[in-house]
Amino acid sequence: VQLQASGGGLVQTGGSLKLSCAASGSISAIAQMSWYRQAPGKQRELVGDLIVIGGLRTNYADSVKGRFTISRNSAKKAVYLQMNSLNAEDTAVYYCNVAGMTTTLTGFSAWGQGTLVTVSS
Repeated sequence: VQLQASGGGLVQTGGSLKLSCAASGSISAIAQMSWYRQAPGKQRELVGDLIVIGGLRTNYADSVKGRFTISRNSAKKAVYLQMNSLNAEDTAVYYCNVAGMTTTLTGFSAWGQGTLVTVSS
């Protein structure tokens, strides 16, 4: 299973950006789709996730609640992160993670390559 992330870039404070992450490979089912980020000199942190199994629901870190929205396109096996009202603290490399089951009935947890978001004042 491979993930391809895109959409990062440079944006001014208060601006918006949308990240995309598409999964490919022998995927039978997707259980969870998540976004993480890692700012310079800091540990990777969970931005939010979209739980597919057991009913669709989303969870967000307090720092992005109300500003970021996770959505998906199940047909494309893609997850998106819409980021609004960006500020300098949102500058980081953003990673997508998808967990699920392959067609050989083995579990997987795959990471995208990371996409850099830089928010300038």
